[in-house]
Amino acid sequence: MSTMNRSTKKRLNGHPSLTRFAWLSISAALVTISLKGLAYLLTGSVGLLSDAMESFINLAGAIVVLIMLTIAARPADKDHSFGHNKAEYFSSGIEGILILVAAVGIAIAAINRLLDPKPLDQVGIGLAVSVLASLVNLFVALILKKAGKNYQSITLEADAKHLMTDVWTSAGVIVGVGLVALTGLQQLDPIVALIVAANIVWSGVNIMRKSVMGLMDVSLSEEKIQLINDVLEPYKQMGIQFHAFQTRQAGSREFISMHVLVPGKWTVQKGHQLIEKIESDIRIKFSGASVFTHLEPIEDKSSWDDLDLV
Repeated sequence: MSTMNRSTKKRLNGHPSLTRFAWLSISAALVTISLKGLAYLLTGSVGLLSDAMESFINLAGAIVVLIMLTIAARPADKDHSFGHNKAEYFSSGIEGILILVAAVGIAIAAINRLLDPKPLDQVGIGLAVSVLASLVNLFVALILKKAGKNYQSITLEADAKHLMTDVWTSAGVIVGVGLVALTGLQQLDPIVALIVAANIVWSGVNIMRKSVMGLMDVSLSEEKIQLINDVLEPYKQMGIQFHAFQTRQAGSREFISMHVLVPGKWTVQKGHQLIEKIESDIRIKFSGASVFTHLEPIEDKSSWDDLDLV
């Protein structure tokens, strides 16, 4: 007997809209593009140019985030009975690709400047403007990181990491441009830009890897599985057994399924009450999780045919 409780059905019918965070990210990108573009125009620094280019990638990524979060918020329908949560993984994957594209553009500009060094102008004002842009990104990144954790959204987490990468990028660029002003070594500017490009590549690869893992229905983390085992332990001590335990993460939603083995003499009502209690206990630990249980008689040999499922 398979069951799906009313809370699970309600969860499958929709996804909390997170698009307000995407609009925040878009607004931040527009502000930082303006500030960093101004910083580049004032100084002529290729490092600051690379920083401004990454902000354009931030804008493109934020727009993709808005589109995918809008799709993810759609309720389950005839063709997507489990909802549209996996749209979030496409968003993070696309954002990872955009980050890599930005890294290539930065590297090309840096190599050209390394071969043809040029003096910088109005460094002080340019750096002040760049610092202001970095503070904007830092503020928004912290908001997105908290929201991503609270709503278990890989899209918001990826966007937050992207913005934090931008913050560290800006910090490196500011240090590099400052060193150029202090030492007069023009080559430091493109060298810093190349280091920035390498850091961006690392960030982009990690985001894309997490996206691919999500699309492949990766299991819940070891910590989450241990939480489930902790919930089931009291029932095991009562003689209830479990197997065919499977989990997966789809966007912000966890899916948990298992077979519950009880004495065959139990009534359907008693078995139903048990699994309702088990599912309820799991949902206390995993708010909104989709929990699927299959009730089987413990004495029946056929109940153990699927023991090899994990």
